[in-house]
Amino acid sequence: MKVEILSVGCAKCNKFYDTVNSLVQTRGIVAEIVKVEDMATFCKYGVFMLPALVIDGEVKVAGKLPKESELMGWLISASSE
Repeated sequence: MKVEILSVGCAKCNKFYDTVNSLVQTRGIVAEIVKVEDMATFCKYGVFMLPALVIDGEVKVAGKLPKESELMGWLISASSE
């Protein structure tokens, strides 16, 4: 599974990256986690508010920090596919 964190390196974006990384490690989920700071990629996904979470090419959330329970649901669902 590929998990992309779309960000510009702000404190909110860095916190989001750290949270996702921690959840993946804690649950033993096998995932490649990538921080993307490229404007062209943001546009490709149609994301204009950051941070954003993309799992296997599908935008799950943009412009807000979701609850950890919501993040875990997306990660577990994607890892079981």
